[in-house]
Amino acid sequence: MIDPVIAQSGDDVLLEVKDLKKYFPVRGGFIKKGVGTVKAVDGLNLFVKKGETLGLVGESGCGKTTAGRTIMRLMEPTGGTIRFNDPKQGWVNLEKMNRQQMRAIRPNMQIIFQDPFSSLDPRMTVFRIVSEPLVINKVASGQELNDRVAELLRVVGLRPEYMSRYPHAFSGGQRQRIGIARALALNPKLIVCDEPVSALDVSIQAQVINLLEDLQHDFKLTYLFVAHDLSVVEHISNRVAVMYVGRLVELAKTDDLYYTPQHPYTEALMAAVPKPDPHMRDRPIKLPGEVASAIKPPSGCYFHPRCRYAKDICSTEDPPLKMVRPEHWSACHFAGELNLRGIVPTN
Repeated sequence: MIDPVIAQSGDDVLLEVKDLKKYFPVRGGFIKKGVGTVKAVDGLNLFVKKGETLGLVGESGCGKTTAGRTIMRLMEPTGGTIRFNDPKQGWVNLEKMNRQQMRAIRPNMQIIFQDPFSSLDPRMTVFRIVSEPLVINKVASGQELNDRVAELLRVVGLRPEYMSRYPHAFSGGQRQRIGIARALALNPKLIVCDEPVSALDVSIQAQVINLLEDLQHDFKLTYLFVAHDLSVVEHISNRVAVMYVGRLVELAKTDDLYYTPQHPYTEALMAAVPKPDPHMRDRPIKLPGEVASAIKPPSGCYFHPRCRYAKDICSTEDPPLKMVRPEHWSACHFAGELNLRGIVPTN
């Protein structure tokens, strides 16, 4: 049976992920014997269209960062398919490629890391950090290299004379701009943004988000935007995918998912979004218990021990990801039947 999410893909799709898995062995005892497996990503299905921003959200520990890094092949997948629509080679299966083959794809797939300090080598100047991709891929050298780095710094809002400085001389927002310049160096098609603003002050977050939006328009970029701040995701994303314990539970256009969620977990997330109007008060949805263990997940729907709508079928049968309405998928046995509460539009 063809997954309905993947069935929507076509020539306008840049990335296609099918049944992606990433498991980590758990070892214990004196001889480090395997005692279990952490299912960080457990059968993820999604696609990203050219020029759009797909937000990937969920609680801490749900596997969204692991999913982003596995898609980039910074981590080796345990199973599944990762297909990328490369401008030169066409559709390629990333999970089957060796290191040499991946090197030809890397220029079109880049990542912006969460921590703008630890992701920059403190022993390297800004010039070396930004120019490294260009040097490794033999794109530019000499004066052309200097000019290219200077232009990249201007594009992200930094002065070219900063090239001789080291990362410790910059603020968090400036360091993240350096990371963005490095990601832009090779004119990529896809950028995985791994919580790019969560380590920044709120006042700086808006500046970086606006910069990312401007760059997307100017350079025709496609983003997979991993985050847990739902307000940021709502602002920047065209579509949003919700993960829970390594699985995709809902995928829809941003407004549809925020205003008319079709999964009880998404409803709980929406209830936690801060309201800008103090007169707007919603009853909080308090989920009982703890997030399911990725080592020993419950049977059936992973969310059923915390779901107030759960019935017998939820504890025995794993709900498939099904289309509830056009371009809106939900992994809930009762999707489309429940009257779930989303956020209230402010305009």
